[in-house]
Amino acid sequence: MTATASAYADRYLAAVGRAVPASSRAEILAELEASIAEQVEPRVAEGEDRDAAEREVVAGLGEPIAYASSLIDRPMWVVGPRYYAAWLRLLRLLLWIVPLCAVGGVVLGQLIARASAGAIFGSAIAVLIQTIVHVVFWTTLVFFALERTGSTGDTILDWNPDQLPQPADARSGRMDLIASLVFLAIAAGAIVWDRVLGFFPTGGAPIPVLAPTPWPWIVLFGFIVLEAAFAIVLYARRRWTTALAVVNTALAVAFAAATLTLLVRGELVNPSLLSFIAEAGGEGFAQGQRASAAQGGVFGILGVLLGFCLVAFPAWDIADGWLKLRRVRRGGVPSVAADV
Repeated sequence: MTATASAYADRYLAAVGRAVPASSRAEILAELEASIAEQVEPRVAEGEDRDAAEREVVAGLGEPIAYASSLIDRPMWVVGPRYYAAWLRLLRLLLWIVPLCAVGGVVLGQLIARASAGAIFGSAIAVLIQTIVHVVFWTTLVFFALERTGSTGDTILDWNPDQLPQPADARSGRMDLIASLVFLAIAAGAIVWDRVLGFFPTGGAPIPVLAPTPWPWIVLFGFIVLEAAFAIVLYARRRWTTALAVVNTALAVAFAAATLTLLVRGELVNPSLLSFIAEAGGEGFAQGQRASAAQGGVFGILGVLLGFCLVAFPAWDIADGWLKLRRVRRGGVPSVAADV
């Protein structure tokens, strides 16, 4: 990892930049950077390690959200200035995680129940709104109670520069390229293994998981090649751009559409594998089929789960690409690091 990637000053500037208005961000960050440099350089000149000097200086400035609020004279109300930064950090984290999990669970349940598209959409929107309201209300209530009861909140309020997020360029360099290519190579090897020898154990010769038709082979290998090319181009460009985010989105959507089409047409999973599972399950499997007949039987439910995954993973990939582009635009990530 490069020294720049781990510099406390850069990470503090990025954190403050995310908390100030875009209209005044450049001016505020320029002044803050100059102020930090004025305090760091004398320490370095006296022989102190630069990282240690930067850590001490930004520690003296305090929690970045609170510091940003003081710069723009924004009152920290809602739960009071003492708890405002901790409340906001926790609320942001919960709003990224809880509503997404709740909506995903509801959509999956509705899909298994074979609900209509309108019912699925309505349920998802209702749960999304309810979850957001509950997260905001209960999180705020907890901090309100802490403030009104006079709690010291030592654990909640503790902050130090080591908690500053690492810039994305510390996570998006040569090692990311190598990891992507290794993962894609393993996936390609698994597909070849399944095609030639089979993956699913039967007590005798293994059965391939993928259908024996050429389409699963063509689709999966095609996207492996495209993803490898994309990883190489991203590394060569040294940064996320709008064009790369669009291409990443197009690849993810195309992958989801192609694999879902194969799944619906019965050309993704090997029919021999399904027959073997049904025969091996005996009467117990037959009972499960009858009990879940309204949802298309056991295989119908498993198909919905597989289809959900085929949509969820590309969706996560799309969101990840646009979030990285957003960090680049906000100034926290100047480029993709060449040396990590």
